[in-house]
Amino acid sequence: MTTTTRTTAAARAVGVSKFYGTGDAAVAALKDVDVELDSGRFTAIMGPSGSGKSTLLHMLAGLDRPTSGEVYLGDTQITKLNDKALTLLRRDRIGFIFQSFNLLPTMSAAENIVLPMRIAGRKPDEFWVQTIIERLGLSERLRHRPTELSGGQQQRVAAARALASRPQIVFADEPTGALDSASGTELLEFLRTAVHEFGQTVVMVTHDPTAAGYADRVLFLADGHVVDEMHEPTADAVLDYMKHLGA
Repeated sequence: MTTTTRTTAAARAVGVSKFYGTGDAAVAALKDVDVELDSGRFTAIMGPSGSGKSTLLHMLAGLDRPTSGEVYLGDTQITKLNDKALTLLRRDRIGFIFQSFNLLPTMSAAENIVLPMRIAGRKPDEFWVQTIIERLGLSERLRHRPTELSGGQQQRVAAARALASRPQIVFADEPTGALDSASGTELLEFLRTAVHEFGQTVVMVTHDPTAAGYADRVLFLADGHVVDEMHEPTADAVLDYMKHLGA
């Protein structure tokens, strides 16, 4: 057995449950989930439809509140924060990449990338932002608006925006879901580079075993529970396990 050094948790859930509805009509999306997400690692979350994987991401990212349990970002218990404090925490300490890009159509790619920092009144680190832009191959597209970019280019702009502020953690919700395979591969390679070269922490929900194969660790959910995990996954190994789960 290989002994590994324990790393600091970037985020964790302690006894987290999430119910929708009340009484006999209540539906449990998560049931007493305990999970830790290591800093400086790329974690994928997978499971069959309805397993609770997106709900877990929303809890960890402070996009929704659990019915019970505690969620921490680093040492901050975000479940105790009021709505204003939670909004500021998401803005200042978390990066987001969504399937739908969420770029402002009236702004150029360059303006979209630094928008969250402009809103926060913070000056972007120009060298860092330029490093991300060059690594994503966006240098020639900065003046273009989203409608003038391909889907893959729009998602790369969204990835640059997510990392531009050097967030404590980046959450990606099905980031390759609307991309062709080539564009998806480019994005996943960048996310892996962001972790292994830049020290970023990335947590990704995906249904795609190939995407999960880029991660350092995969968490598997079923029926609202974390049922297993896999370290140093391959696409084939993840696919075989998902067949076992009936996905």
